[in-house]
Amino acid sequence: MRLRCLAVALILPLTSTVLCAQDLATTCHATSSYDLTVTPDHLLFDRSQPLPRQVELRDGALRTDGTAVSLRPDDEDRLALFERELRALVPRAKAVAYNGVDMLVAAMHDEAARLSLDPNTRTELDQRVAARAAELKQHLASSNSTHDWQGNLADQYANQLVSDLTPLLANDLGQQAINAAMTGDLQAAASLRDTAADLATQLRPRLEQRMQALSPQVQALCPAVQRLAELQQGIRSAGGQPLNLLQVGQ
Repeated sequence: MRLRCLAVALILPLTSTVLCAQDLATTCHATSSYDLTVTPDHLLFDRSQPLPRQVELRDGALRTDGTAVSLRPDDEDRLALFERELRALVPRAKAVAYNGVDMLVAAMHDEAARLSLDPNTRTELDQRVAARAAELKQHLASSNSTHDWQGNLADQYANQLVSDLTPLLANDLGQQAINAAMTGDLQAAASLRDTAADLATQLRPRLEQRMQALSPQVQALCPAVQRLAELQQGIRSAGGQPLNLLQVGQ
């Protein structure tokens, strides 16, 4: 699991979407092999392999694969601090996620203006974008686990948005081309047809480029991520394996 820009706990895993300019694996060099579920009274990290497969943190107490781990008092303090600081990162990371959604909406508004769409088309586009944004924000608000984002769900959101909007935009541009041709402006008609034909391949890259503006907000999370990685260093499971809940490289 790579740690991405949208988050419930560390960062929800979103794979190369228009909602995420850069993920933490790139920006903060942070990775984890675990999924994470946040509940009111504990954190649960789980993975299929290697051991430990389950790590539960509860106010400094540690259980791995169902077995309680005896810790030194200073290690208990570090894990309790790890849990508190991770929970504190949740609203910050979610704020980045919501900002990413808002930036996407703004980018689509600007695309509509650039294409000089018919007012009715712009109204329909605004409604569709708003519906998709509300759906994604609701999913973010209700999610408490990275399991909620398996199967590249965020990538699916992005693909659905582009596939939903492309025909709408192409139809409008096609009508503009017809109108231009009827007035004798064949060069404008040809340009409009080319723009319509390129939408399927060009729209998403243009949106992704706009989302690069989100990068500083992602970068601002890096010190907190680095701090988490330091707090869990050296703590081992009941079987003696390093927990390695979060790894930060160079």
